[in-house]
Amino acid sequence: MNLLKSAFIVFAFSTFVSCTKKDDPVVSNDLDGLTLATTLTNNTHKIALYTASGKFQTGYNAIYVQVKTTAGTVVNNATISWTPTMHMMGMTHSCPASAISKNKGYLVFQMAGTDDEYWTLTINYTIDNIAYTVTDTIAVSESSKRVVETFTGSDNNTYILALVNPTTPAVAVNDISMVLYKMESMTSFVIVDGYTIKIDPRMTSMGNHTSPNNVNLTQGTDKMYYGKLSLTMTGYWKINLQLQDASETIVKGEAVTDTNEGSSIYFELEF
Repeated sequence: MNLLKSAFIVFAFSTFVSCTKKDDPVVSNDLDGLTLATTLTNNTHKIALYTASGKFQTGYNAIYVQVKTTAGTVVNNATISWTPTMHMMGMTHSCPASAISKNKGYLVFQMAGTDDEYWTLTINYTIDNIAYTVTDTIAVSESSKRVVETFTGSDNNTYILALVNPTTPAVAVNDISMVLYKMESMTSFVIVDGYTIKIDPRMTSMGNHTSPNNVNLTQGTDKMYYGKLSLTMTGYWKINLQLQDASETIVKGEAVTDTNEGSSIYFELEF
């Protein structure tokens, strides 16, 4: 009887422990791996913007937005939107900007700012049905490599194509992703659906050789474009691009051949 009772106690305890471990909520920190890029402040709140690099650069920028009161209390129930604006000599324009979901979103800057031509960012947000806004200048620097292309296609549409991943390329078949937008006006950009982005990676310093097992990018359910990028050695790679529309017409970019060393649109990686 004592043995049975002891066995039951051990079983009950182990079941309790396993259930407790299984049911314990996983605590995640949305700011892990991120660095504060800037803070926008008005009379009521501080809007902190975080990125992986701690700055904004040309190309794709994944951004976490954190709203705090001026006393430093984090506000978790804010509904947030944003409007980036580039102020140039005699004109202004915007850039592709995602919606903000669970405080996360992205901006695609086509150009860097300077002392005379600069970016501002307006954050509109609502807390408990009360609307707030803040606008300030943000610094956007030039990426060290070519990671965004703005071009006019043969269909006379202006496109913005930006590299998302890989951010840390390896000697392997890498997952590669991009975002593709079409400019409707100087302030309106829409995601392009149903295209194909052809890739041809080349090592220009090594006889312009390519690599096997690359997969062209097609659109996923989240509207980004996904494919496979094969990198067979470390060094500088030029990722030649061709943009193909839904009718399989190439609207921009050229194939690499014996007489053509590269496309007019491309990205760069070096590792």
